[in-house]
Amino acid sequence: MRKKMLKLNIHNYFIRHLQVMLYSLGQLWRQPAATTMTVLVIGIALALPAGLYVMLKNVEQVSSQWDDASQISLFLHHKTTDARGKQLAEQLLTWPDINAVHYQSAQQSLEEFRLLSGLDDLLDTLPSNPLPPVIVIQPVAGETETEALHSLLQRLQNMQEVELAQLDMEWLQRLHSINETGERGISILAILLSLSVLLVIGNTIRLAILNRQAEIRVIKLVGGTNAFVRRPFLYTGFWYGLIGGVIAWITLLLTLLTINGPVNQLASQYDSQFTLNWLNGQMFIALPLFGTILGVLGAWLAVGRHLNDIEPT
Repeated sequence: MRKKMLKLNIHNYFIRHLQVMLYSLGQLWRQPAATTMTVLVIGIALALPAGLYVMLKNVEQVSSQWDDASQISLFLHHKTTDARGKQLAEQLLTWPDINAVHYQSAQQSLEEFRLLSGLDDLLDTLPSNPLPPVIVIQPVAGETETEALHSLLQRLQNMQEVELAQLDMEWLQRLHSINETGERGISILAILLSLSVLLVIGNTIRLAILNRQAEIRVIKLVGGTNAFVRRPFLYTGFWYGLIGGVIAWITLLLTLLTINGPVNQLASQYDSQFTLNWLNGQMFIALPLFGTILGVLGAWLAVGRHLNDIEPT
């Protein structure tokens, strides 16, 4: 008998919650103008940091493809012979933090410059070859971090035969630093906009409570508890957050769809296989879920603040 009563109570509990959920949705449906403005504000506030996050992830995707392209160029002294240059290249290849080494003689450097510049006549007037021998070094994959690269660069610069050691991809390290700064900036922006969503939902629920003061007093007068009165307002916050999250996802999807064509066209001009990573599956779950959490939390704070002030007289 007790088991049967327990099942019946659980059944009634969920039925009651479903009724209140649908009732709250109906309340929003009967106020289309106010509801539309509120969910649009929530959607835009959630879509902005989400869009920046997606773009940052795409920048990281591009830069990760260039990590292996980091290389160090060693410009040797002009007096260094080809035999000594090749011997030095073989010696560097034995270093554990160097993956590949390519030696280019001064004459090869001149021929390459001649081919690329088209200044044949001018180069023929030079009394001697002004270009030095060069050793191009490819660090191992694990040595592409900033500290490891600069440590290797410093050791190479201190070698006797090396006149100048230059990291050809220093700009990539700067890009990584910009990405880290962007991540922190997006995190701060997301926190601030989340607080704004809480304030918007909290203020909306506060106005709803004030408009229904008489109804709340009657409910409390006939024995209704604070939990009973609080329930429809929490579901109102739930719907605001959920719908706002869906709108944020749709906004993000339309934005990425708009820029996808120009991005692909730009990538094709550089013979790149890059494609925009939309993260639409992750965002479809994250944005409505995060919006729902903010909606319920904002409603809870607003109800907790104002409900105790309304008592039957």
